[in-house]
Amino acid sequence: MNSRKNVKLLLLLTLVAAQAAGCTNGSGSGEPGQTKEGTEQSPNAGNAPVPKDGKYDPPVTITTVRGMPAPATYKNGESADDNVHYRWAKEKLGIEIKNLWSVVDTNNAYDTKLKLALSSNESLPDVLIASGETAQLLMESGKFQDAGELFDKYAGEAWKKAMAESPTAWYEFTRDGKRMGIPVLEYEYNFDPLLWIREDWMTKLGLQAPKTLDDYERMLDAFTNGDPDGNNKKDTYGAVAGFKNSYADPYSFSSLVFGAYGAMPDMWLKQSDGSLAYGSVQPQIKPALAKLKDWVGKGYLPKEASIWDSDKAGAFMAAGRTGSVGGPYWADVWPIGTDLQKNTPGAQLVTYEAPAGPDGKRMIPGKQNYIGAIFINKNMKHPETFFTYGNYLYDNISDPKPGGEWENGWAKGYDWDIVDGQPTYDFNKIPGGGVRVFFYSLLYHGPRIPSQNLQALNNVAVNGKAQTPYEKIWSGFATPLEMKAAVSVWSQRQSQVKNLFTGGNTPTMKEKWDYLRKIELETYSKIVFGNDPVDAFDAFVEQWKAQGGEKITKEVNEWYKSVSK
Repeated sequence: MNSRKNVKLLLLLTLVAAQAAGCTNGSGSGEPGQTKEGTEQSPNAGNAPVPKDGKYDPPVTITTVRGMPAPATYKNGESADDNVHYRWAKEKLGIEIKNLWSVVDTNNAYDTKLKLALSSNESLPDVLIASGETAQLLMESGKFQDAGELFDKYAGEAWKKAMAESPTAWYEFTRDGKRMGIPVLEYEYNFDPLLWIREDWMTKLGLQAPKTLDDYERMLDAFTNGDPDGNNKKDTYGAVAGFKNSYADPYSFSSLVFGAYGAMPDMWLKQSDGSLAYGSVQPQIKPALAKLKDWVGKGYLPKEASIWDSDKAGAFMAAGRTGSVGGPYWADVWPIGTDLQKNTPGAQLVTYEAPAGPDGKRMIPGKQNYIGAIFINKNMKHPETFFTYGNYLYDNISDPKPGGEWENGWAKGYDWDIVDGQPTYDFNKIPGGGVRVFFYSLLYHGPRIPSQNLQALNNVAVNGKAQTPYEKIWSGFATPLEMKAAVSVWSQRQSQVKNLFTGGNTPTMKEKWDYLRKIELETYSKIVFGNDPVDAFDAFVEQWKAQGGEKITKEVNEWYKSVSK
């Protein structure tokens, strides 16, 4: 991941501020071992610790292991093991967080170390976070509790309300009817693609916003053949994307083309009968491939894009060679970046919603709004203490109220400070430099409510000003263009689709999936950029089914039925 993308993803993780308040009585109190009626409860009989006024005295210890994101930094001599957040947890809640070990999570260092710990039967911590294949291994290990049962019993209302926005997030971490991991919630719609277009080119050529695929095609023709850069050379293109790894990632306008025809590659989507089917082999893909092939033939796209990735496509846009690209609301930072202004002074960007297809269809590829799950060790005697911590964060930090301790951020002098009498989030202005405290949280990057981020950006753009502490903080980071783009993302959110198969590799996938993906990308590329006819798609579909696709589809649906009962 290049530095420009790191910067933006770092900013995407800065969206939390809240008010401090003591734990209150009731279902959202975070008081462990108590029902609404106040009767002491615990999954482990015995002397369960009970906090007084929201704090354990003497302190309790929660052990964990950490894979710290590369952008996580420290100041004042702190570290992953000793930092302002860990000290806060002990002082405020009476919870001492102890890392058994920590690594900077580059090149899958965290997964590698965790897998080694599992294989060598090392002692595992009370709680930890894992995703993907590693999460599947943890579920198979038999070393962890039914986290869903604990969540139902001990999670507060704020946390449960946030989780209710993403009920299918549990599916990936469900085994034999048990929810073995608590999904780590992420913001929704953050990667939903829009059309990013050179507004200065539109103005010069007298073009209007593309509302349909036909409108967009006319724009591509004008950008390619209308000399929008005014150099009297035919050296511009209508659009660019990186097709090396996928034809439907968030940085590819082609995902919006497929969506306009009612299909989406790379995703397992629900059909009218309730079953799941793989999008890449659906009949609606064929006319979308035909459209892309036609555009390549007309010179609207550079042929080299067949082997380019998102970095290269973004660089091509930044070089001033093309008029449009697909990307999330923050694509002006990556993959486009600031080089566009350096290379083409006066260049202006504008964003538009996905264009509608021939039948008015629109389908937007979305990513899952969770990143892994929290697993709780079977040997943790009092798992309710972890929920005291998590509940406090959701009750007090996820959605701040004016006037509270957390109103401006996690820690004064760290992720915010007062400069010239006003809160600042500019790390260059914070004495000693700024750091993202939420990275130190046991919830990976703090408590997140999926819909909160884009809704807040939309609200600020529509209302003209921030009306809540949360909106105030985020509007301090987003550019004016990103604020406008967020309105478009929010407006098209009902068209979002997600991959509904999240169960890891099925038995046949382990044997066949790499091959099937290979022939899929080869077929698409040979049709769109090569000399193969569009009818080659039909032969590919038959081959896909015969070489394991039908069996995989059966296995995927068996999994889906088992988790969605």
